[in-house]
Amino acid sequence: MAAGGHDAHGAAHAAGMHMEAARYAEGTVRKIDTAAGKVTLKHGPLAQLGMPPMTMTFTADAALLNKLKVGDKVRFVAEEVNGALTVTELEVLP
Repeated sequence: MAAGGHDAHGAAHAAGMHMEAARYAEGTVRKIDTAAGKVTLKHGPLAQLGMPPMTMTFTADAALLNKLKVGDKVRFVAEEVNGALTVTELEVLP
């Protein structure tokens, strides 16, 4: 019976990892406006926001934008911050 408890823990851990992975989306940088703090991304589904794949502009911190160039493939997290869709995490993919 103790094994059942461990199995449940493992399933919960796996579900938590899946939920964490669902926060991330992949996309391609289409436009960067560092002065305005905006980036346009053509992205896959944003599951946590219930959005289908599309091209849209996000607010982003200049520190994130400075490492980007048009055409970069990226993995990112977008969240609603003060009413604006904002890239809160971003990494350039190889």
